[in-house]
Amino acid sequence: MRILQVHTRYREAGGEDAVTRAEAALLAGAGHDVVTYVVQNPQQRVATAASLLASAWNPVAAARLRAVARRVRPDVAHVHNTWFALSPSVVAALDGAGVPVVMTLHNYRLLCANASLFRDGRPCEDCVGTHPWHGVRHRCYRRSVVGSAAAAATIAANRTLGTWNRHVGLFLALNEFARRRFVAGGLPADKVRVKPNFVLDPGQRAAPPSRSRTVLYVGRLTPEKGVGDLLDAWRALAPADLELVVIGDGPLRAELARRPPPAVRFAGRLDPKAVQEWMLRSRALVFPTWLFEGQPISVLEAFACGLPVLASRLGGNAELVGRGGAGWLVPSRDPAALARALGALDDPGVDQAGERARRLYEQDFGDRRNLRLLEAAYRAGGAEDRA
Repeated sequence: MRILQVHTRYREAGGEDAVTRAEAALLAGAGHDVVTYVVQNPQQRVATAASLLASAWNPVAAARLRAVARRVRPDVAHVHNTWFALSPSVVAALDGAGVPVVMTLHNYRLLCANASLFRDGRPCEDCVGTHPWHGVRHRCYRRSVVGSAAAAATIAANRTLGTWNRHVGLFLALNEFARRRFVAGGLPADKVRVKPNFVLDPGQRAAPPSRSRTVLYVGRLTPEKGVGDLLDAWRALAPADLELVVIGDGPLRAELARRPPPAVRFAGRLDPKAVQEWMLRSRALVFPTWLFEGQPISVLEAFACGLPVLASRLGGNAELVGRGGAGWLVPSRDPAALARALGALDDPGVDQAGERARRLYEQDFGDRRNLRLLEAAYRAGGAEDRA
């Protein structure tokens, strides 16, 4: 099968970029012909402003991709991110060129100006099932009225045009929680299916989690990731003889590292191999987010490493982490509840939790199953496998 993968790369590399690369490699490794069409949002102010003005419908971007589709003649196009340099016009262009379109819903961009259903430090669903203009009033996109207006106009215009419903054969949501939000926001229920992310198998652990004294946090050091709550909880009730290792960087690092609680170490940003090595020799991962996360790669990597995950009971986490047991979920933004849960990490029962995490990985988040799901999605979206 020849697959045209379409993506706008983020200025700061993140999970969506990693997922698109991983899926391309997975498909190519299985013998499929993958053609990547990746653009970068402009960096300079004038070019950015011009691109944002055309973010609702960019005929130049559409014409370029239409020409690529006619030259490549793919069996299917897999669209990941169109914001903002590509615009939704490329989806109509692909469909107009006779190319079936499958689209992964990595975030809530089709419903929400800032794509996260998050505002003023808390989840927000004001625009789900209503209209996106609340986002302009609240300056939801980068605290900018102009940027928020561009994002809201993109949502509203393409909802009126029926761009997504008319030109996309199948949408892929990362979890059932997200699927329900998109259906409530207007996508046809029969065209939205759940297809999770995946990670490669790191192999078996050398020792069970209970043999380790290390608890991990892996992620951006920003308020909405809950790392401040984690340090407050650790300060209040740090488990005896355990150490917290904070992996990652971000705007809060200097402030958090200035007066860290006892037994906390800041490791900074590490490469993926080093993070995996930490996971394979740690006791648990803590994921105290305030957000409706899509499907965090760090949590899937922990599962693959047989590492228990303690996470916020919020959004998709409830169905992802909750499958390992209700005791591994805590209320979001509740340092006291998080402290109590951290206190339980000293229990040797972490080994059973780690075994459940590994089984979940093997059942749902490995590369072989994901390959089958991708191939099935392309066929359901209208592709014919000519191999």
